[in-house]
Amino acid sequence: MEKFAELKKIAESVEIVDAHAHNIVAIDSTVPFLNCFSEAAGDALSDVPHTINFKRSLKEIAGIYGSSLSLHAVQESRQRLGLESSAAVCFKAAKISVLLIDDGIELDKKIDIKWHRNFVPTVGRILRVERVAEKILEKGSNGTWTLRSFMEIFTEDLKSYPLIILADEVFAFKSIVAYRSGLAINTEVTEKEAEEGLSDVLCAGHPIRISNKSFIDYIFLHALKVAQSYDLPMQIHTGFGDKDLDLRLANPLHLRNLLEDKRFMKSRLVLLHASYPFSREASYLASVYPQVYLDFGLAIPKLSFHGMVSSVKELLELSPMNKIMFSTDGIAFAETFYLGAKKAREVVFSVLRDACVDGDLSIPEAIAAVKDIFAENSKKFYKLDVSSRYSDVKPPLSSSFQEEELNELSKDVTFVRIIWIDASGQHRCRVVPQQRFYSSVQKHGVGLTCACMGMSSSSDGPAVDTNLSASGETRIVPDLSTKCRLPWNKQQEMVLADMYIEPGKVWEYCPREALRRVSKVLKDEFDLVVNAGFENEFFLLKSIFRNGKEEWTPFDRTSYCSTSSFDAASPILEEVFASLQSLNIAVEQLHAEAGKGQFEIALKYTDCFRAADSLIFAREVIKAVARKHGLLATFVPKYALDDIGSGSHVHISLSKNGENVFMASGESSRYGMSKIGEAFMAGVLNHLPAILPFTAPLPNSYDRIQPNMWSGAYLCWGKENREAPLRAASPPGVAHGLISNFEIKAFDGCANPYLGLAAIISAGIDGLRRNLSLPEPVDGDPDILKENLQRLPLTLSESVEALEKDSLFKEMIGEKLLVAIIGVRKAEVKYYSENKEGYKDLIFKY
Repeated sequence: MEKFAELKKIAESVEIVDAHAHNIVAIDSTVPFLNCFSEAAGDALSDVPHTINFKRSLKEIAGIYGSSLSLHAVQESRQRLGLESSAAVCFKAAKISVLLIDDGIELDKKIDIKWHRNFVPTVGRILRVERVAEKILEKGSNGTWTLRSFMEIFTEDLKSYPLIILADEVFAFKSIVAYRSGLAINTEVTEKEAEEGLSDVLCAGHPIRISNKSFIDYIFLHALKVAQSYDLPMQIHTGFGDKDLDLRLANPLHLRNLLEDKRFMKSRLVLLHASYPFSREASYLASVYPQVYLDFGLAIPKLSFHGMVSSVKELLELSPMNKIMFSTDGIAFAETFYLGAKKAREVVFSVLRDACVDGDLSIPEAIAAVKDIFAENSKKFYKLDVSSRYSDVKPPLSSSFQEEELNELSKDVTFVRIIWIDASGQHRCRVVPQQRFYSSVQKHGVGLTCACMGMSSSSDGPAVDTNLSASGETRIVPDLSTKCRLPWNKQQEMVLADMYIEPGKVWEYCPREALRRVSKVLKDEFDLVVNAGFENEFFLLKSIFRNGKEEWTPFDRTSYCSTSSFDAASPILEEVFASLQSLNIAVEQLHAEAGKGQFEIALKYTDCFRAADSLIFAREVIKAVARKHGLLATFVPKYALDDIGSGSHVHISLSKNGENVFMASGESSRYGMSKIGEAFMAGVLNHLPAILPFTAPLPNSYDRIQPNMWSGAYLCWGKENREAPLRAASPPGVAHGLISNFEIKAFDGCANPYLGLAAIISAGIDGLRRNLSLPEPVDGDPDILKENLQRLPLTLSESVEALEKDSLFKEMIGEKLLVAIIGVRKAEVKYYSENKEGYKDLIFKY
């Protein structure tokens, strides 16, 4: 076996292009977990635990979760971990670098394609053509459709889909014609036959299910023409599946008429699922038809090990190896992706090792074949460019067609809001008409005065000493991975923007770039990623008139976690929750807070950049929904000086290769956190006074950071001590004595989250570089122990002074941006010292 060690190593480590899979579902979906192991449904599921695949696969899943060997124990582990953590474990083990998803299957609580980006660097879409057709027909009523009217819309939709960018980008079409009428496609089907078929489909009523052979053959051939015109592949289900399929009609040999048709000689067809049990037939077709390629997903891992090996060997009997590709056919559960990838590695190694033993291949040839089958063939075939984080590659379309058809993607959209966050933490936007956005702005951005990053909460002109003025222009360029519909106004879209000084050159004042830059340093030096989760506290205010003047008063006057308060605000909170869900922003919990009319919505942790983006959108949603209900939502730290304040506490953890490494694991630990976790947190504590101008940016912020207000007034840390500015947290589900993250209290809703997180990470990096240690935790009330503790800066002026003395941030944040931030903070100090009541207007800005 030592002779094949290198081959085994490559088979186990190569990153996989998973070219055909489906969406994962929510943890509480009704999709049975037994579908991890079988295509069975209904009563047939009861026999699944008696299959070889179940017994083998259960061991594999129990192994990665560290659970006991039972279905119940595995399901308990999934529930305890939660969807994101369990998915992270599975995808990390699967080593999938590219994921192409067919989202045409309707599953209970199916999660959007974009969510899968949390775990796989490049994510794209496979477009199921029959589902496109069914959705079109479902929009109309029986009797209103003609073949001509339907085909016009069907064609238009098919042509528009390849233009969708980023996570929704279409890399191939797919057909399930085998499921509906079989693979013996009539290439000479007439319009009359198709018209009659359409009538049959419509007469069957809703929900629409296309199964008439003439009609489905007609739309398949038309879709294949569109795919061929854009050089997009067409994936075709062949071989076995669930009982909805007549296996006799799923033999790929039935495709011969199509393959011989001269109109489709330049098409590129992928026969999915190894065509099992017709693998030899598929291999033959790939050997004699240049347009035929093979994919052996689903056969692995559903068959016995011998069955999997036999199927792959049959594919290799005749087919050129550069035509064979792999997919997991993962669906509903992250475990299916892991199982598919793991068994495929074992099977391919076994098959190629035998080929070497038999003298068919040399070991170097087998190693090259492993790389080709798992990645290189798919990269070439689907024209993948995996060099960018969010799959910036586009399918091969002509630019002229792109310009003509882009508007069709959002033809019901009127405006697109391009949002940036300035140095004072205010949300600002430029709005452009939809047509201009898609024809020009999405690529080139819009011009903006350089003064924009020198503005304060009190003035729309650049503050003194920021080195920014009316001279000069930057460009705000949309980050298209963040573009989304406004949940409260479906005729508009919004997108977050980066700042460029010229094409390809990011402006040094760009807050998002500052966070990217320090995150890269952390990754490059320590191979660490920061995860963050924000708690949004805010007040809901209602307008009243007193003595002829408008006043804003609390929505209610109930107490902390009041049930009646939640009842009163439920219509608002439910709409906020639904809106955040539509933006794929996960909410962990929400409740009434201690202030009058105050509420909190806690967002689930994610990587720090995504957390900052989500925080911006969450603020936008909360304010907009409140406005719809005739209320004003404000994140101002101390909207009323005689009530408690609002924070935007942030929870911070560290991960390496998807695992939380802030927590202690196996090593000796004083506090239940790892050595790197302690060093990172110690750096934040050490630099906390200088961090405050980033996280508490207004004089009003310091009215909140007071003793006995659970906001952290003294320079200390504590275990589960909510009076400490840094709280080491051990949430439910974490083993006793371990710390999974720490919370920073001195972060409020007026902070620019990109700058705030950049400052925190910079301090953490310094702690790691210097291997700093934490002092003893403060477990009592810091106000009682104040004689032995240093008070955090009492004012913004004091915190700015601390920042000016701390050389770290000039290096990490950048000198020019730091000067601008300090200049804006000093302008805030000056204005509010001269205008004592000025803070009352902040509710309209934050």
